[in-house]
Amino acid sequence: GWLFWRVMACGRRSGDSKRQVILLILYVCVCQSGAETLRYSLPEEMERDSFVANIAKDLGVPLSQLAARKARVVSEGNEELFRLNQDTGVLTAKESLDREEICPQSDTCTLVFKIFFENPLQLIRGEVEVRDVNDNSPVFPEKEMVLKILETASPGSRFPLESAQDKDVGINGLQNYSLGPNPHFSLALGTGKDGVKYVELVLQRQLDREEQGELNLLLTAIDGGSPPRSGTAQVRIVVLDANDNIPVFERETYEVRLAENSPLEQLVVRVSAADPDEGSNGEVRYAFTQTSERSRQLFQLNPATGEIRVAGNVDFEEAKTHKMVVKATDGGGLSAHCKVQVEVLDVNDNAPEIALTSLTASIPEDAPPRTVVALFSVRDRDSGDNGRTECFIDGDLPFSLTPTFDNYYELRTSAALDRERTAEYNITITATDWGKTRLSSRESIFVQISDVNDNPPQFTQEVYTMSVTENNSPMLRIGSMNATDADAGKNARVNYAVVRQEGKEQPEVSVSAENGDVYILRPLDYEKVRAFEVTVRAADGGSPPLSAQAMLRIVVRDENDNAPVLLHPPPDSSAAGELVPRWAPSGYLVAKVVAVDADAGQNAWLSYELAKATEPGLFRVGLHSGEVHTARAVTERDAARQRLIVLVRDRGQPPRSATATLAVALVDGFSEAHLRVSEEAPAADPDEPLTLYLIASLVCVSALFLATAVAAVVVKVRQGRRSETETLPTFPPTATESSAGSLPRSYVYDVCFAAGTVNSEFRFLRPLFPCFPAGLPPGPGEQRSSVCS
Repeated sequence: GWLFWRVMACGRRSGDSKRQVILLILYVCVCQSGAETLRYSLPEEMERDSFVANIAKDLGVPLSQLAARKARVVSEGNEELFRLNQDTGVLTAKESLDREEICPQSDTCTLVFKIFFENPLQLIRGEVEVRDVNDNSPVFPEKEMVLKILETASPGSRFPLESAQDKDVGINGLQNYSLGPNPHFSLALGTGKDGVKYVELVLQRQLDREEQGELNLLLTAIDGGSPPRSGTAQVRIVVLDANDNIPVFERETYEVRLAENSPLEQLVVRVSAADPDEGSNGEVRYAFTQTSERSRQLFQLNPATGEIRVAGNVDFEEAKTHKMVVKATDGGGLSAHCKVQVEVLDVNDNAPEIALTSLTASIPEDAPPRTVVALFSVRDRDSGDNGRTECFIDGDLPFSLTPTFDNYYELRTSAALDRERTAEYNITITATDWGKTRLSSRESIFVQISDVNDNPPQFTQEVYTMSVTENNSPMLRIGSMNATDADAGKNARVNYAVVRQEGKEQPEVSVSAENGDVYILRPLDYEKVRAFEVTVRAADGGSPPLSAQAMLRIVVRDENDNAPVLLHPPPDSSAAGELVPRWAPSGYLVAKVVAVDADAGQNAWLSYELAKATEPGLFRVGLHSGEVHTARAVTERDAARQRLIVLVRDRGQPPRSATATLAVALVDGFSEAHLRVSEEAPAADPDEPLTLYLIASLVCVSALFLATAVAAVVVKVRQGRRSETETLPTFPPTATESSAGSLPRSYVYDVCFAAGTVNSEFRFLRPLFPCFPAGLPPGPGEQRSSVCS
C-alpha cells in the first residue's frame, strides 16, 4: 500500500497522466506477483467487535481513501467473520471466535481474509491466527473404568487405561496424569508415534484376591494451562482368578483405506484375536477403547465378530484419517489391544463454489472492450484434480473471463455493445472441476446495457405531401409527420420544428413539437400560392442532440371563390354599341364577349348564354366562345335598336356568374349620317384638292391606328401564352387570352365617298383577323385571315 501511494504521488508530481498510468500498471503487476500477506493474532473467546488490527495504519492508506475506494473485507467461505470500519480503518471480529469450533482437530487455526479495494481494483491477503485459550478441561470417555486383573499377574505388568481428551492444543492440552495413593499400582506415561499421550497402569505388588478382591483408584488428567485444568475418572480393579492365556491379535496394527461417502454398513475391516483357553476364558469379545467420540459415531464394531462397519457419513474434508484402538477381552477378563488406522480417500463430491465479490449492474453501450463488469472467486473443497477448477461463459456473448490470482476471475467485455440490438444480458458462468466425474456449478449475472444517444431520428418518409383547400380556417390541422428514434428514454424523445431559412418570410405552416401534427397558420389563397415547401427537423433529447430532416410539401386546392370577370365589354362602361347591317345573313358575327376567371379547373370553365334580348330569336351566343351571331337574317320588321344581356357562368359548386350588356344598332347604310355631317359643314367644291388631302389623311391615320392596335393585341396574346406555360397561372388586370374567352376581334370599316356626291354609302366589310406566325395555330374561336399586313 505504501508503494502504491508513492507511485501515485510520483505520477502527480510529474504531471504526466500517461506516466502515472504506466506506473500504476507496474504496481498492480508487482502486487499480483508478490503481494505481502498481513498477519495478525487474536485469542479465542474474545467479545464480539473485538479489535483485530488497524488496516489503514498497517497498509499506510489514508482514512479518506478507504471510503473513496469502497474498501471492504471478504472472508473465505460463506460466513463473514470480520468487519472493516471505513471511517477508522479498524478491523474487528463480528462474533466471539471459538477455536475448537472453527478448527477442530487442528493444532493451528488460521483464518484467511482479503481486503478489497475499488478504483483501482486491489486485493490484499490477510491471515488471523486464533490462539488457543485454556477453556476446556481434560475429559475421560467414561467416568468409571473397570479392569479385571488376574491375581497371578506378575509385578511389572502393564494395563492400558482410557486416555482423557482435551479440546485445547499445545501447552493448554493434556500434559500429565496422576494416580491416587495405593500400595499396588503406579502410572506409566508414554507418547505414541502420533504424539498422543497414553497412560498405563503398572502393577507394583502381587495381587491377592483373597486379601482384597476389588480396588478403587482415582485417576486424574491435568493440562498445562495457567491455571491448569483437570479431569478425573474412577478406576475399579477387579481381581480375578487365574487365567493363564490372554487373547492375541493377528496384527498389532490394521491399516485400511476407505473412500469418503461410503454407504452405511459397508465393511471397513475385521479384527480377530485368538485365545487358546477353553470355556469362557477362551471366548473373546471386542470393544473400542482410546477412541474419539467422532470415530465411535462414524464406525460400528461388532463385539462378537470384530467387524468394523460404516455407521455415519465419512467426509474427507472433515478428517483425512481416523485412529481407533480395539480391545479384545476373553471370558476370564484378560484383554489385548490392537490399533486400527483408517485413511479416508477423497471422492469428487463437492462442486465448485462461485462467490461474487463485485458487480456492475449497468454499463453504457459505448463502454470500450475489456471493461470490467464483475469480480468473483471459485473454491472447491476437494483435493488434487478434484479441487482444481476452470470457468467459462455459456453461449456466444461479448464477454470474456480473465483469471487474476488466488482463484479470482474478472468478467470483462470482449466486443463493442449495442443496446438497440441487445438491451440486457443474462450471463451464465459455469465452474467445473477436473475430477473423473466432473462436477460443476453455475452463477447467473444479469447486466443491463444503458443507452447512449447514437441513433438520430428517422422520418417514415423523405417527402410528405399534404393538401389544403384555400380560404381555410386558421390553425387547421391537415396531417401529421412521424419520426422514430431507436434509442431509449430522453434520447428517443423526438421534437419537431420547422427550419427557418434566412431571408425568407415566415412559413404559413407550423408543426407540433410533441407529436408532429401539421397546422396551417392562416387562410391561404390559391390564386396567390398554389404550393410551397418547408423543411422540418426532428431532433432527439440526447446531449448532444441528433437530428434528421424531411421535406413537407403543401398543395393548395382551388375553391370557387372568384366570379368571372368581363374583359369585353368592360363592366364599368355604358352598354357597348355594335352596328349590324340590315342585309346581315344568318350566322353573321355581331360581337364577342370576353371573360376570364381567376380560379382553376372546372371553377374556371366558363359558359355563355343569352339571358335576355329585345328580339330573342334574332341573336344567339356561342356556349364556349362567347361570340354573338345572328340566328336568322335581319329583316325590315326588326327594331333598329336591340339590347342583349349575356350571362357568363363558371362550373364551380356553387357556380358564380357575371352579365354583359350589348347594344346593337341595325342600319341600312351610312347616308343619313353623312347627310347630318354635310348639313353642318359648308359644301365643298368637288374640284377642290383639299378634300382629297383630308380624306387621304383620315385613311392613313385610321390605318396606322388599326395596325398599332393589332400589334398590341398580338404581343399581349404571346405574353399570356408564355406566362401560362412557364409560371403558375396569374391574371393580369388587362385583357388576356383564357380558356373561356378570347380577345375581341378588330373590325375594319371602310368609308368611301364619291367626289361631288352626297349619296355615297357606308360599306360594312368583313372583320380583319390578326395575323399569326407561321406554325402557330389560332386560339379557340379565332380564324386565320388570308390577308396579313
